[in-house]
Amino acid sequence: MPTFRFKAVSGPGDVVEGEMEAASQAAVLDQLRGQGYLPIRADEAAGRSLGDLLKLEVGSRGGLTRQDATAIIRELSSLLRAGLALDQALAVLINFSEKEPVKKMMGRVLERVRGGSSLADAMASQGRVFDRFVIGMVRAGEAGGALDSVLAKTAEFMDKSHQSKQNLKSALIYPIVLFTSACISVAIIVTVVIPSFKEIFDQAGIALPLATKIVMGIGDFAAAFWWLPLVVGMLATLVIGRQRRDPTQRRAWDRRLLRLPLIGALAARVETTRMTYTLGMLLNNGVPLVSALGVVKGTLGNAAMEHAFEQIEKQVREGKTFAGPLSEAALFPTLATHLIRIGEESGRLEEMLFRVADTYEREVHQTIQRLMAILIPALTFGMALLIGGIIVSILVPMFSINQLAQ
Repeated sequence: MPTFRFKAVSGPGDVVEGEMEAASQAAVLDQLRGQGYLPIRADEAAGRSLGDLLKLEVGSRGGLTRQDATAIIRELSSLLRAGLALDQALAVLINFSEKEPVKKMMGRVLERVRGGSSLADAMASQGRVFDRFVIGMVRAGEAGGALDSVLAKTAEFMDKSHQSKQNLKSALIYPIVLFTSACISVAIIVTVVIPSFKEIFDQAGIALPLATKIVMGIGDFAAAFWWLPLVVGMLATLVIGRQRRDPTQRRAWDRRLLRLPLIGALAARVETTRMTYTLGMLLNNGVPLVSALGVVKGTLGNAAMEHAFEQIEKQVREGKTFAGPLSEAALFPTLATHLIRIGEESGRLEEMLFRVADTYEREVHQTIQRLMAILIPALTFGMALLIGGIIVSILVPMFSINQLAQ
């Protein structure tokens, strides 16, 4: 049987950890509860596989990854549910954390909380460790007096979001490797192989087909100006990055993104899933709709949708329904706005929001699978056609030279 490392709370402020053999993680949790412990975590004690290494996030935030942030949220929820006060729970996390960056960051949070700051403000002061979604949910949990349950649901959503991103990254590995290999092959052919054949054709003095002339011209250009794509790419990155820092231009870019075929619909569904799930959690924890909309606005990653939500929030404050302005924004999926309207009119808005979130979460997963199923064959065929065309354009004149030699 596999071995699991666990952490659990045995009493106010008392945390125990160790290892246990069990058939599954659920069995470990059940056994700990049977012994009177409140489980915090139970992870299989095994070395990292290649799949795990591929899932590691490169971009950490001050030495912390998204997995660290999710673990902090989940463990803090468990400690609060065990009856610990907020400062006690933070102190326990600091004492039993295995990572020094987590200890330092949580120490700063604890210091601010003991100084009278709210948990949300203390977490927001830590830079990019916690994103706007987490800060907004913590703030709502504190305002509604249900911080422990909100933190648990937040960690659950973060796990789902992380898993979706990892699935997308895993699905993209093969297309990226294929595309990169094809680009390297084309670059070698154009810059190394074609110039050597050009000398042969010049010495033979034969008339080259148009396709061969085009390929030769591309080869000469690539050999002389190989640095040009790098310079253009760097300039484009700088210009786009600068525009993305300007709020107005960023909204314009994100609005264009939503209009792109396939990708735009996928981006809209992803944002709709986050919006409906977050809003449903807030309303379920007693946060008024107007206040909840203010929190949801800060969790949207698309600037155009975020700006639209500002207008929606203003109109709801003026007494309008939520579904009406949401539909008028024309940025969210029609089915979602229709279902939300039905939920409002029937008095079951929370239930309908969760239903919409579940629906679009499944649609996002299915859409990604369909895109990958189309992308890989299309990419394979396109690259084979390109490389094959280049080779054929070289072979045709070579046949002519052989015929002249005979």
